[in-house]
Amino acid sequence: MGISDREPSAVFSDRLAYVIEYAFRRTMKKTYFAVFEPDPSGAYSVYFPDLPGCITVGDTFEQASAHAREALDLHYYGLQEDHDPIPDPSDPSRFSREDIEGNLIVPVTIFPDEFRNYMENKRVKTNCTIPKWLKRAGEEAGINFSRLLENALKQELHLQ
Repeated sequence: MGISDREPSAVFSDRLAYVIEYAFRRTMKKTYFAVFEPDPSGAYSVYFPDLPGCITVGDTFEQASAHAREALDLHYYGLQEDHDPIPDPSDPSRFSREDIEGNLIVPVTIFPDEFRNYMENKRVKTNCTIPKWLKRAGEEAGINFSRLLENALKQELHLQ
């Protein structure tokens, strides 16, 4: 049975799976090990020995895990933005006894290119100052000020 003999949805599904797999293989992935310190209350504090200052907490293990990924994403992005050196992940067998005893060592994986793309395309609020009468006229005309400013900036910067 050739591709032309198959249902269009099956062909689309196969192609979509290929595109997703290809994109996944082409995306940079980083895995760092986090130290989860349990608290008698069931909460966890989390830190990354390879990345001083990258810390978080969670009331439960699940919450701490989600916060750990978010903290790692933001910390890695911040290092990139500041052009700071980014340490390679260490082998957890090299962690100190203090890091290991009574704690959980958990791998946390991030996709820095995807996060950078998310952050760079995130909408941000900006203020601009225009005369009151012009603002009123624009509102009465149903002008979307954000869209207008975005399009004008793209045109001015020759990005269209």
